[in-house]
Amino acid sequence: MLEWNIQSRAHGCQLSGHAFAEGETYHTVLLGAKEGFERLDLCAAAWRDHGAEIVARPNFVSHWVGTYVPPPASPPEAIRKDDAETLLRALLERRDERHAPAAFILAVMLERKRILKVKSQLREGGRRVIVYEHPKSGDVFAIADPDLQLAQLEAVQRDVGQLLEHGLPALDGVFPESTAPSPGGPEEEPFNAPSDLATLAPA
Repeated sequence: MLEWNIQSRAHGCQLSGHAFAEGETYHTVLLGAKEGFERLDLCAAAWRDHGAEIVARPNFVSHWVGTYVPPPASPPEAIRKDDAETLLRALLERRDERHAPAAFILAVMLERKRILKVKSQLREGGRRVIVYEHPKSGDVFAIADPDLQLAQLEAVQRDVGQLLEHGLPALDGVFPESTAPSPGGPEEEPFNAPSDLATLAPA
């Protein structure tokens, strides 16, 4: 089974040690690893000298070019629990197969909002895997397509809606007390995914 992962952009060339400067062009290479993927960020000189050798490796998956943006000087403002990007990161870090369909739907939503950008698609263990990049942070997300059928979509939408409303439950499946649904309270309005998710087709 594919180990989902999030891999952050390096702040320097991982071959030469050269520190990236703001606005500098860098090359990202994705390689297949024993579990998931290995990411390499290279400066232009390292790519010129070693790019052909890297592309020729049997575990080469993908390559793209980016522009380096340094991290903010101060931590970003805290993001609410109902933020789709924060929820997706939490789901991928937990690596719970039960939430694989929800993670896929969240990724498609973020792609439609241009928060994530598709960089590559491949087959891993018989499943389609979509490699996304967050253009601002440079983080790379590898997400498996759960091959949802239309009959399953309503249940997944409910799952996504509950997660966005209440946050990710604890590992024992219990929601934190402050966000747990109130027994006997008014029924929540169902979450409605964007209509173009019904096709579940890649962009």
